[in-house]
Amino acid sequence: MSLLRRRNWALPKQPSSIAPEHVWSNADQDPVPPEKWTWTGWTFTQYWLSDLVTVSTWSAASSAFASGLSATDTILLTLVAALCNAIPTVLNGAVGADLHIPFPVAIRASYGTYFGYFCVASRAILALFWFGVQSSYGGRCVTPIIAAIWPSYANLPNHLPASAAITTQGMISYAVYHAVQTPFLFIPTHKLQYMFIFKSALVPPMALAMVIWISVKAGGGTDLFSRPATVHGSARAWLWLTNMTSITGGFSTLAVNISDFSRFSKKPGSPVWQLPMIPFFKVITGLFGIIAASASQNVYGEILWSPLDIIDNWKGSPGARAAAFFCSLLWLLAQICNNISANSVSFSNDMVTMCPKWINIKRGVVICFLLGGWALCPWIIIRNGTTFLSFMGAYAIFMALIAGILFCDYWIIKRRKYDVLALYDPKGIYYYKLGTNWRALVCNLVVIVPLLPGLAHAVTPNNVSINTGLQHLYSINYLYGFFLSTTLYWFFNHFWPDRQTLIPAVVPGVIVDHLSAAGSDVESAAGHDVKQAGHSDNAVLEEK
Repeated sequence: MSLLRRRNWALPKQPSSIAPEHVWSNADQDPVPPEKWTWTGWTFTQYWLSDLVTVSTWSAASSAFASGLSATDTILLTLVAALCNAIPTVLNGAVGADLHIPFPVAIRASYGTYFGYFCVASRAILALFWFGVQSSYGGRCVTPIIAAIWPSYANLPNHLPASAAITTQGMISYAVYHAVQTPFLFIPTHKLQYMFIFKSALVPPMALAMVIWISVKAGGGTDLFSRPATVHGSARAWLWLTNMTSITGGFSTLAVNISDFSRFSKKPGSPVWQLPMIPFFKVITGLFGIIAASASQNVYGEILWSPLDIIDNWKGSPGARAAAFFCSLLWLLAQICNNISANSVSFSNDMVTMCPKWINIKRGVVICFLLGGWALCPWIIIRNGTTFLSFMGAYAIFMALIAGILFCDYWIIKRRKYDVLALYDPKGIYYYKLGTNWRALVCNLVVIVPLLPGLAHAVTPNNVSINTGLQHLYSINYLYGFFLSTTLYWFFNHFWPDRQTLIPAVVPGVIVDHLSAAGSDVESAAGHDVKQAGHSDNAVLEEK
């Protein structure tokens, strides 16, 4: 019965916490200690190889192609979308690489102690739902694996009612997927690189082999690849922008919370590797999807946009079943890596910030698994939730403006000078007024309000009618949100600055007993002997 008592679930106060004595924190929220600075440029390369060589990236470019654009249009918009992901991701990853603090802590510098929870909660909700959705896609990878071993599984009778929105086969595959995925969820973030290495060594060659095989099988036919666009003029331009925004939005969250990973950087420049790698992997994987879709029409008589749809046709001979087994197994691995890096880690970090007394990273993972994986019934979302998925996709609006404010605050307003100790103090300089930076609040309102009609139209197009101008504005919501929030935030801080937050030098985080000062521009932490969490050669920037 003691387990039922709430106080028995409380975590012990971590002795390494740098928060004031009256504030509850834990080690998962603190600046990362030097022994865990393990992520190099090569790690970030493998991270994005893991995140982008997936079923969803393969299918995204194909979907844009299917909307009526040419292959050239699709490749170009995929490249632009990748750059829209890469540039903010690198810029916003700097705060983690420099100071080794997670996103939920870093956001307090621009949003304020309490308003920052809005960003954290928004990101957590998004991660929770997408964890379930991606798990549903992962369950689909399991079906051809089992069917390759026991062919009768492909025709397994269904014993579930239609209201369940899932078949017996689908539920078994989904449960098996979670049984495989769950142990990987508990790998510490600083050790995930080994999983990424394994995945990056196997999945890309397999994807390339699938493209080569189906192209050869089709006799080299590329009818779809050479097909011109079916829309023209301004309609083509706006369709191009709509698809670009959609593809950008798929990875918009990582431009916000990349510091959850970059805080493990071995060197400040390690995250810069993401700048060329994100566009490269995104374009290559999208190109794979277009080529395979083109060839599939000649081979199977229909256009297959997903690699799993292609694998579903590999039946009969032992060789075909073996190929289906191994390819599906590797796509399953890709799905697990993507779900960990994009969703479970982010959700856990967010929960640690919101409930540090009760939740650490491991408990956050369990909550993500239980709520996102099962309580939300994601198979229902996939089956009947087109409207809901449109709404979740519109979350890119919020992610874009948060990314813009993060970038502007750290690079332009504060000039990369944060007081890390104050970030952990609820009444410190980043408290602003009532725990809210009014500049960030106004930016959020100004950016979001004009997009609400477009959001309503996207979610319920049959019930909400808006004019063409508002539709076009919504078509570029990511670019609009990022650049407008950046501009407005600079404007408000230029004319109405909060001078107490404009400190002359970095005040680094403290994690052990000794401060090794990098130079005269490092401010001492209240005169105590502490050790800085920032890099000794990068954390201090002289006032220009």
